[in-house]
Amino acid sequence: MAGKALQLHKVACNAKRRRVWCKGRKLERDGVRCSASSFVPCTTGISLWEVKSGTKQDEHTSRSLGPSLHDMCAAEASASLLQVEENFSACLARMDALIFKPLLQSEPSDQKGKENFKLFLILNDQFQALWNLTEENYRIVKQKCSTSQSFCIQDIYIVWKGDLFLSLYIQYFVTFANYVVVHGFEHATKSKSEAWKHHKTVLKQFLTDFTSETSMSLALYTVLHKPIRDHVEQYILLLTKLNEVLKEGSEKDIVASAVKEYVKLKSFISQVLDEACFTKSLWKSLGYKFTDMLCVPERRLLEDSRNLPISSSTNRSDRILLFDDVLVLIQGNSFQSFDLKLVWVDETCREKSAPGQYGLRIITPEETFVLSARDPQMKAVWQWKLNQAIRQALNGKRDFPLWGKTGEGAEPSSCRFFTYVFRLESKFKNATYEGEWHWGKPHGKGTLKWRDGRNHVGDFKEGLEHGFGICLVPRRSEDRYDCYKCHWFEGKMRGYGICEYGNDMVYKGYFKNDVRQGFGILENFSAEHPFKYTGQWENDKKNGYGVWEDKDRGERYIGTWLDDHKHGQGIVVTQSGVCYQRMFHADKMVGSGILLLEDDSVYEGNFTQDLTFVGKGKLSFANGFILEGTFTNKSGQGLQTQGVLNTSNEQLDERITKAQLGLKEFPVEKRWKGIYDQFLEFIHSGCKEEMEESFTGFHIQTSKELRRSQEYLFCQRGAEEASWKTEDILEELVQHHELGSLQNYLEKALKSSLHPLGKLLKALTIAFQATYSGIGANRHLLTMAQEEVKYYAKKIWEFYQGLLHLALEQKGEPPVKCVDGEVSDQKAYSVVLPLILPCFYPELFMLYMLYHEREDDLYCQGIVDLSLFPDIKLLEFLDVQKHLWPLKDLTLTTNQRRSLIKDKCFLSATECLQKLITTVDPREKLLILQKTYEEIESTVSRVVEKDYKLPMDDLLPLLMYVVSRAKIQHLGAEIHLIRDLMDPTNQGGLYDFLLTALESCYEHIQKMRLHQRENCHVAHTS
Repeated sequence: MAGKALQLHKVACNAKRRRVWCKGRKLERDGVRCSASSFVPCTTGISLWEVKSGTKQDEHTSRSLGPSLHDMCAAEASASLLQVEENFSACLARMDALIFKPLLQSEPSDQKGKENFKLFLILNDQFQALWNLTEENYRIVKQKCSTSQSFCIQDIYIVWKGDLFLSLYIQYFVTFANYVVVHGFEHATKSKSEAWKHHKTVLKQFLTDFTSETSMSLALYTVLHKPIRDHVEQYILLLTKLNEVLKEGSEKDIVASAVKEYVKLKSFISQVLDEACFTKSLWKSLGYKFTDMLCVPERRLLEDSRNLPISSSTNRSDRILLFDDVLVLIQGNSFQSFDLKLVWVDETCREKSAPGQYGLRIITPEETFVLSARDPQMKAVWQWKLNQAIRQALNGKRDFPLWGKTGEGAEPSSCRFFTYVFRLESKFKNATYEGEWHWGKPHGKGTLKWRDGRNHVGDFKEGLEHGFGICLVPRRSEDRYDCYKCHWFEGKMRGYGICEYGNDMVYKGYFKNDVRQGFGILENFSAEHPFKYTGQWENDKKNGYGVWEDKDRGERYIGTWLDDHKHGQGIVVTQSGVCYQRMFHADKMVGSGILLLEDDSVYEGNFTQDLTFVGKGKLSFANGFILEGTFTNKSGQGLQTQGVLNTSNEQLDERITKAQLGLKEFPVEKRWKGIYDQFLEFIHSGCKEEMEESFTGFHIQTSKELRRSQEYLFCQRGAEEASWKTEDILEELVQHHELGSLQNYLEKALKSSLHPLGKLLKALTIAFQATYSGIGANRHLLTMAQEEVKYYAKKIWEFYQGLLHLALEQKGEPPVKCVDGEVSDQKAYSVVLPLILPCFYPELFMLYMLYHEREDDLYCQGIVDLSLFPDIKLLEFLDVQKHLWPLKDLTLTTNQRRSLIKDKCFLSATECLQKLITTVDPREKLLILQKTYEEIESTVSRVVEKDYKLPMDDLLPLLMYVVSRAKIQHLGAEIHLIRDLMDPTNQGGLYDFLLTALESCYEHIQKMRLHQRENCHVAHTS
């Protein structure tokens, strides 16, 4: 029995196929063919064949869901259903033979008729699907009755397959209504087909209920919907009676739910037909011009201002039509239509209405107007209908039934996602926007595309670009684009951004009001003229302090600019090592300047672009000679001069070596002002997150959401997911402002690419490298670089103080006591400078090495000479007192005698001093020096077998021994870097004393080498 029921179930699910032939054209019908309908049944409660638990059952398990129906009830229900389905199936067969087949054989030839005929083909498919389902139901019921089997709910097809029944009925009546709206029956009855004429007489006999005065179109309309509509009534009556006799239980619940759904279907059919007639009447009343443009089969008129009066604020005579997809304003011979998906209704209308009028403000992407009603009730009806229509349009489906309680009270969302083409005159004219909307304005994420190829993807706020966005702009006469990856503010670029121009140039820096403004880097990667500019911009032009690197010429310009030209004081550094300082005017050199040649000669006076001396000048040679006079350079005759040669200045060599440029011309506080200004603006804004997002750089690939999975804003917290909130920064600032945790906090903050202080340091590092690395590594720029690094530490400390003051203020805590400038500078040296120095150390130390190259060469030669001495000989040579010699350390093996140069004496101190080059922090270097001193003293104490404090006379020879054995390269650069950058509080203390002792050793080793050279020279001459 179960196998037979399962077989019937499969038969029922696979509807029969019939073939209908029309003018040699085969129409094949599957069991269900759906039209492009937006109607989807919205069932409430449990499904038609679900139990209260909500789980669907198959035919086998469903038989155990409850007691079977009473025999009397089963017999009555099955007999009634069998009779209903038999009569209905016969009616459908007559409709198919006398109406559908003749109409299918009379395809019209006019365009309008052909369009309607396509709708009729869909209607026929829906009809055939209903017929198939009816016959399947009839067959199953008949089989059950003939076998006298006991019935259960799953044997009643209209309940078991209730969802399928509802779907097919909905599709049929939606398609039927579409056909009604376009006057389909009127066109069909006017057909001149011979087949149709032949069937007209037979059809009249079939339509016995109609009088001779009844139009054929009305008769067809009635016949094709009334029997089917009445059949739904039969289902409702039958199921209602069945529900009344069932006992309480799961089967009764299922039948009750089915009754509710069929009642909804009945209401739906009535509403669909009413809407169709209402819409059809509208198209009759409007002229052909409006009908041709507005009439769509699926479109339904929901309300007309002529039936429910309401008027537009712009023109009282306007006619307002509310459809299920658009709102239409007819104004004379023209009309405007607004897609309901982009219509917002504001009931709190503040616009002034006429006395006694009640307004609704209608907001669309490009227009806003007011609809005025005479009384609040009328306004409320329009408001309700508008909101329901908008909600259904946004959902992509109508309610079921159309105006039931399904969506009552549900307001459409104010935030939406949609595509729209701007048409009115504005900055977005002819642009297509796809993205998020809020009250008629692009708001959120979106994309703008213009017809000319422009493209903007990013964040929008109240109709304007606001936040991060990427904009593509096509270049004229080129098949290339300018790509802006920037932050926007109220429709204009503002803040940090990157622009990749189509001509192989890239700009990374700040914008304001759509132009480059503030600090920025412009680099040209083309092979024709590669260059890089790092500096200040104003109104899209290079203005202020900046660095220009000409990669073709191998030159770097460091100085001031005006309107894209070198203007004012400037320093030019060449790849060959020559550099000069000169006044510029519109890219041309003017006046006299100073030229520093590669061989340490110095020329002061006028010179040409190719560095040829011209006019009056003074040339100071590296050997101390000075030539002062007038210089000329005639073609073929070389450089000529008339003047005086002075050979008496013996101290010039030292002065030339220490010559420094740019100190007075470029005050350190005026360099890179654009970087500091951005940070100040961020603090003054109260550290708003959107300001921080744009104030000093960002990761292009990360939006705000993606950044949370990257580095934590400034403080690593193990595996904890990174989060970014401005209040987190301010909270951490307050927690770590005490001296104990401040150092650790600042170290993590400055290393983070997400913390404001870390971003500031990154920008300063880029500026420093652009100035002093590569070509800019010139010893004459050392003092500029050194004071710049110190100033960085000072500014970072000031900005930290500013952030801390703001954080405490926002928490309502008392601010930190203000400190004077001297104390603030000490904090910058002691706290900040050691933390930021690693970022600048490679470039800075290179300058120190170049600056002290001559002294370090002499020192290295001295070290080589001293390394030839065995340990005892060296100690003797350096006048180390013999009672301090660690002779026990010099017990040599046979192998060691062969190599007496091998270092053994004061080995621990030597190894300690060698660590000097392993760190960049002046504090740590001084600690290493102190540790070296302690190791020397410890060794001496062991030798003399008592605690021994070394006096200066004993320390210097011993320290010189250790220095000579440590063989530290560039020791002069190391010493002077420590001296220049160490904490000022160490001056006059132990560290200062030890550093002075190291300097003395360094200088003594140089003089030893010079002395040896002089002795060699004397011996050679004698």
